[in-house]
Amino acid sequence: MIDYKLLEALATVIETGGFERAGIVLGLSQSAISQRIRTLEVRIGQPVLIRGPVTRATPAGQQLLNHVQQVQLLERDLAKSLPTLSEPAARLRIALNADSLATWWASAVGEFCREESLLLDMVVEDQDIALRRMREGDVAACLCSNPQPVAGARCVPLGTMTYLPLATPAYQARYFSQGFDEQSLQTAPVIVFGPNDQLQHRFLAQSGYHGAFPYHLCPSSEGFVKLALAGMGYGMIPESQAKRELEAGQLVSIAPGQSLEVELYWHFWRHSGRVMERLTTALKAAHP
Repeated sequence: MIDYKLLEALATVIETGGFERAGIVLGLSQSAISQRIRTLEVRIGQPVLIRGPVTRATPAGQQLLNHVQQVQLLERDLAKSLPTLSEPAARLRIALNADSLATWWASAVGEFCREESLLLDMVVEDQDIALRRMREGDVAACLCSNPQPVAGARCVPLGTMTYLPLATPAYQARYFSQGFDEQSLQTAPVIVFGPNDQLQHRFLAQSGYHGAFPYHLCPSSEGFVKLALAGMGYGMIPESQAKRELEAGQLVSIAPGQSLEVELYWHFWRHSGRVMERLTTALKAAHP
């Protein structure tokens, strides 16, 4: 069995971003923290940290962090049934898409995290590939568009997000005055979240277009809307996020009547305890 003091040192180094700060949190010297990390690496036979300007966990280290998170959640359940035990603070590392974070996520988990004293480490990732983070042991749960569960995990459908291809009226008049056709799509600049973002491609394929298009990369959900409002391009924006701009006529659909429906699924490890079960219930009640 791994000494949990070693795992605690690893988790604290990652959480605080360094050995010195981890030592302050745990009441140890920096050298003592370093010694615990070295002992852990000797025990498992491989590095757990990538040391540099930004300290990061190796794949093995991420698996250990994921294990620590699950143990902390289970210990919280145990503390509720055995009051003599002190209830440990719990930190949960979750991968989710930026659009959920910018729209419905905070209202869904805010009260729950306050009541449970639960801390979240949120990793923003495209909804099409967030599950990879969980499969690699990087996160304890994820919100994504993939319905295929990881072995040992549960998958719960949460709801659907509706995306619209939005741009300013001036942009629409400039590039789509002749309609939503192949020639226009070849020249109209698009706003894409990142290199792994497939929403635009899925929407265009759904519309029958499979060709290339010019694009801006903007890894920010809020910045995405601002670029669209600045007339720099059109992009797939959640209808709920652009409600005010649509009502004010600041943004319009370049393809009226068309949308992209994205199903969202919540994945989490089966043995994460009752805290995770309650979080799942809260998310299901506040689906997008």
